[in-house]
Amino acid sequence: MEIPTADVIAALLEGRCATPFDVLGNHPVAGKGGRGRVVRVFIPWAARVWVVREDREPAELERVHDGGLFQGLFPEDRRFFPYRLRVENRQSSSFDVEDPYRFPPLLDEARVSDFIQGREHRVHQVLGARPATSEGVAGVLFAVWAPHAQAVNLMGTMNGWDGRCHPMRPRGATGVWELFVPGVEQGAAYKYQIVTPTGRKADKADPCGRAMELRPATASVVWNGDGYRWTDGEWMERRKAWNPTSEAMSAYEVHLGSWKRRPAEEREPGDSGWLGYRELAEELLPYVKDLGFTHVELLPILEHPYDPSWGYQALGYFAPTSRFGSPDDFRFFVDRAHQLGLGVILDWVPAHFPDDAHGLVYFDGTPLYEHPDPRRGRHPDWGTRIFDYGRPAVRSFLVSSALCWLEDYHVDGLRVDAVASMLYLDYSRPEGQWLPNQWGGRENVDAIDFLREVNDAVHREIPGALMIAEESTSWSGVSHGTDRGGLGFDQKWNMGWMNDTLAFMGDDPLFRASIYQRLTFSMLYAFSERFVLALSHDEVVHGKRALASKMPGSQAEKLANLRLLYAYLWAHPGKKLIFMGGELGQWVEWDVDAALDWALLDFPAHQGIRRLVASLNWMYASEEPLHALDYHPDGFEWLDCHDADRTTLSWLRWSPEWRDFVAVVANFTPVRRDDFRLAVPFPGRYRVVLNTDAPEFGGAGSPVPAELTTTPGELHGRDQYLELPLPGLTALYLKRTGE
Repeated sequence: MEIPTADVIAALLEGRCATPFDVLGNHPVAGKGGRGRVVRVFIPWAARVWVVREDREPAELERVHDGGLFQGLFPEDRRFFPYRLRVENRQSSSFDVEDPYRFPPLLDEARVSDFIQGREHRVHQVLGARPATSEGVAGVLFAVWAPHAQAVNLMGTMNGWDGRCHPMRPRGATGVWELFVPGVEQGAAYKYQIVTPTGRKADKADPCGRAMELRPATASVVWNGDGYRWTDGEWMERRKAWNPTSEAMSAYEVHLGSWKRRPAEEREPGDSGWLGYRELAEELLPYVKDLGFTHVELLPILEHPYDPSWGYQALGYFAPTSRFGSPDDFRFFVDRAHQLGLGVILDWVPAHFPDDAHGLVYFDGTPLYEHPDPRRGRHPDWGTRIFDYGRPAVRSFLVSSALCWLEDYHVDGLRVDAVASMLYLDYSRPEGQWLPNQWGGRENVDAIDFLREVNDAVHREIPGALMIAEESTSWSGVSHGTDRGGLGFDQKWNMGWMNDTLAFMGDDPLFRASIYQRLTFSMLYAFSERFVLALSHDEVVHGKRALASKMPGSQAEKLANLRLLYAYLWAHPGKKLIFMGGELGQWVEWDVDAALDWALLDFPAHQGIRRLVASLNWMYASEEPLHALDYHPDGFEWLDCHDADRTTLSWLRWSPEWRDFVAVVANFTPVRRDDFRLAVPFPGRYRVVLNTDAPEFGGAGSPVPAELTTTPGELHGRDQYLELPLPGLTALYLKRTGE
């Protein structure tokens, strides 16, 4: 019986063995060295090893190399036989283990092939670390794509982080490596040790890992994604038929780590004070529900190494961050949201990824996930890597990530970050430093194809799930179907409306007349896309100031402007989103390292802001005219959009088939307009259903009649009007109550 060659032994000792199953395990032998079968084992830390079989005495293997190579001949056996190993360490302790190298390959070759060709949309069910059973033995099947690696080793808590113990099996020319390791349990930490084409070793987290260690640790963690028992079946059935076009939708955007924190006196040294997913489920979600929002939108909770990135530089595309608990803890959070009637939207970032050494960058020693040309593969603003959207396996990876969050975690929608940076090859690049497409243009054709593919996959396979684009340019058809040449998103953030509105509201009311068109311009394109009106986290950080602080005037005037802004937002066509703290009238910018300023609620004016937000949400959801035609021009009609001198606006929101309406009038100056005339479509009695100047909202309570009656007379093409006092920096909503 011959021993392996010196080169093979050296490869094992150095952790560079590319074909371990050719050497290790149970193999037939014949010839001068004997016949039968040989069992060969490589365990660097073992002192003695025995083969243990049923109904036979344990057979000790011969140490054939001091580095830990053992083998034994079984001349009476012609066929493969199952066995276990009894291993004695150098401290003379012994225990029985299964030999990973006696088991056959387990990967589904057809699905691996589909992944390589870009057709597999659930690669997390193929690669990664998945519980498996082989020949009645339970363990974990590890699999990773590293086509240019010389060898791949599994290292982790199962082998004392010695990758030499578990070299992986290559699956032909697919570039995928696998290893079934018996006895590995949930919670085991692991990495892949990649031997790159140049011979360097790189320790990598699992791109398809379902959980990761808490930073600064960087290993992946074995987690069974099938262990949670959901209780939201009724919600998930309703979701299939949910219509985001005609139903009310308002989202509370939140960063989980800085919404609220445990008091300093309750923390251990080094404790950030974060609330966990389960604590947030019991505190954050009822709070959002009480405010009347329909959805909670989370800044990315995909695992990420750097806290101040807010989650936008992700590495764990299938793993909820461990900062707030386990994957099942996050499932509990989503489950609880659904029980309360809240949808969950997750920010998702397929635009770029950071170049942390343990992540996707140069994964197998080559630009595997990122585009190889730095003019397309490196982001000049963020120093991050850009995915190679033209590579089919990368598209499979990203589409699978999207479906995983929507299916496995029951998330109701994905807000796709930084879409503009994906669409344009010259995004943030000066002339001469970007690479045109095949037709000489600036459009990233591969990224466009990917966005259409992921949107079509989501809509085809997960009815009712939302895809929302953060797209900051005038790209046409972002929220149009791919069958009509669009990108296929359900909704698009209206960045133009946001910029114009905040610029207008931040200006001194004395000069607002000169920029009056900033308010009216949005209606020229309001129905060209299915828009979300977002006052997001990006507008209250990095020196931009909190919303209340952007407003001009005294403290009371700032809050009056803020209330006016919110009333304008909720009455404008489009779905709604505000960032956490906006409902408090927070004065300071968002700080990722601190909680919101909850002490503001000790002050009636700030209690009023929160009460107004809740009232606006309630009215938006209960009044069909305010939401049913958010995306159709039939739902909006100007009453007066030419009053620049007094800087007032008035308009109608209509329900389908003009069955009902809400009239809105807003005064954007601090000057009270006594005897203001508001044209209305029908005569009769009208009731003021919302007044942002009301004391309950922290306003001055300037007298406004609760009910008004029309006066005959021509005004703005109407033959009747209401005469009413219109307080300064105030919006009123009115409903017709009778003939």
